[in-house]
Amino acid sequence: MWRGRVGALLRVWGFWPTGVPRRRLLSCDAASQAESNSPHCWNCGGPWGPGREDRFFCPRCRALQAPDPTRDYFSLMDCNRSFRVDTAKLQHRYQQLQRLVHPDFFSQRSQTEKDFSEKHSTLVNDAYKTLLAPLSRGLYLLKLHGIEIPERTDYEMDRQFLMEIMEINEKLAEAESEAAMKEIESIVKAKQKEFTDNVSSAFEQDDFEEAKEILTKMRYFSNIEEKIKLKKIPL
Repeated sequence: MWRGRVGALLRVWGFWPTGVPRRRLLSCDAASQAESNSPHCWNCGGPWGPGREDRFFCPRCRALQAPDPTRDYFSLMDCNRSFRVDTAKLQHRYQQLQRLVHPDFFSQRSQTEKDFSEKHSTLVNDAYKTLLAPLSRGLYLLKLHGIEIPERTDYEMDRQFLMEIMEINEKLAEAESEAAMKEIESIVKAKQKEFTDNVSSAFEQDDFEEAKEILTKMRYFSNIEEKIKLKKIPL
């Protein structure tokens, strides 16, 4: 009864509009509880977390924090989660982050920050290398969608494609002249360009099965590229 009278008075005084459901204000205890659930700086105890703008340093004491485990490579390198990546922007971001977290800049800091800088630097290197190359970028993007390609996938490939791979490998094994090597390189480069364009279209259409098949073929040709590099090394 008393609550009803109070509500009526509040409406009359204009503090409680008619038709608006009453909500309890967040108490100081509830606010403190929400704050306590967020990550805190290892050095000063101040609140810090993935939701904050600066994900590397504590906003209060500027101590370097541990890498954010919830952050993927695309977010870390400030790229859209897409197969199409601006490689110039990617390189700029890589250089920016290394100037920020490279171990050389933490030689006079605490051991904790030295350890964190090593982890950050390794993570940045891995992210850069992964997103720079079309094959590793595509495989990583598939992984983010819960799809991984086993190492041995011969049984899933069509016979015609496997025969093509065998023929190129045979030509590479028999190649003795620089002209023969260049011819094989040209063939492989053209195929990889074709695959890269096709897998980009597949990702844009969210056709992950098609992307998986194309990336598997790209991996075969990537192996041939490695063989070409090894053959070029003088014994």
